[in-house]
Amino acid sequence: MRKLDVAFDYGADAVYLAGKKLGMRAACKNFDYDGLKAASLAAHSRRKKFYVALNIFPNDMDLEDVDEYIDYLRSLHVDGLIISDIGLIAHVAKNHASVPIHVSTQANVLNSKAARVYADMGVSRIVLARELNLTQIRKIRDSLPDSIELEAFVHGAMCISYSGRCLLSNYLTGRSANRGECNQACRMVFTPETGGELEFVENDGTYIFGGNDLNMIEHVDELKDAGVSSFKIEGRVKSEYYVACIVNAYRKALDAVFSGKPLDVKYIAETAKAPNRGFNTGFYYGQPVHDANAKKYYDFCGIVMQDAPDGAVVEMRNRFKTGDELEVLSHDDKYLNKKIVIPVMQDEDGAELTDAKVPLKRVKLCGVRLPELAMLRRAPKQ
Repeated sequence: MRKLDVAFDYGADAVYLAGKKLGMRAACKNFDYDGLKAASLAAHSRRKKFYVALNIFPNDMDLEDVDEYIDYLRSLHVDGLIISDIGLIAHVAKNHASVPIHVSTQANVLNSKAARVYADMGVSRIVLARELNLTQIRKIRDSLPDSIELEAFVHGAMCISYSGRCLLSNYLTGRSANRGECNQACRMVFTPETGGELEFVENDGTYIFGGNDLNMIEHVDELKDAGVSSFKIEGRVKSEYYVACIVNAYRKALDAVFSGKPLDVKYIAETAKAPNRGFNTGFYYGQPVHDANAKKYYDFCGIVMQDAPDGAVVEMRNRFKTGDELEVLSHDDKYLNKKIVIPVMQDEDGAELTDAKVPLKRVKLCGVRLPELAMLRRAPKQ
């Protein structure tokens, strides 16, 4: 729920999330029924939208209670269901016609004929396969009625398999990536062994499967011109800091596009301050060009939980001490990139301390005023 609040506070128009079933991120602390209700209220009270992912590849057992689940989501006025399975899409379109359907990227919509099939089934949005270039997106856009929206990923991890349809995790560990249990084996270090087989190792080898992160912050105008109306950030298993940093940057990029103004380079730089594996532009301009150098990102030190008159209350993440210089992340340009020197602090009992070293503990920065949900970060050592 905290990440949802952060996403909206930093400029997202909508969030996508999952309940306890049928979602592609099984390891997350996904939303139970009460949590889904709270998410709906949080979104709609801000005049924002929330989409719920039902995007695993389900078997019949997974679908036994699906109508009850969808009825509950409909009662919350869910703004869209993100679905990958064509049978479930057809079922929802027939039996829950008032619920908007978004075709998941895992459905691998790569051409206008496939897009038209889904449009004829009654979907309202297609989340495109990640392997398309801008010309191909425009062709799909031109083949569809104006009522069908296109969504495309603009930032985040790129799966090595076609839009996420991967067997590697299942083969190595029995955990199916297509059912939300991916162990991210492609991000592990491997080395070739005698006989040509690959073996996972801790301290040697290379990331032979690991790709760069997608980064399209300088090209959202071209995506818009190609017919994309929703810009999607991959980040459901990320920190509040990652969500804030990237959402804020793309909010400013979109605002610049719609106002006809150039994007300030400081927002481009923001994307490298969040954890990353280096960047490229994916398939939008043809075959990706791999960047072998990951950008040095900032350490997330804490998030402001309360702007108290006598000092901001910060929930600590990474250690900081009195006298340290930290940088502020905020959606408000008045505070963004502001440098502060950590003053004497107080713990939750009011006792003075000079060293914040216990994660998730709250400390007061005496005399420092910062807005709620602003964040503190430390620049990497050069």
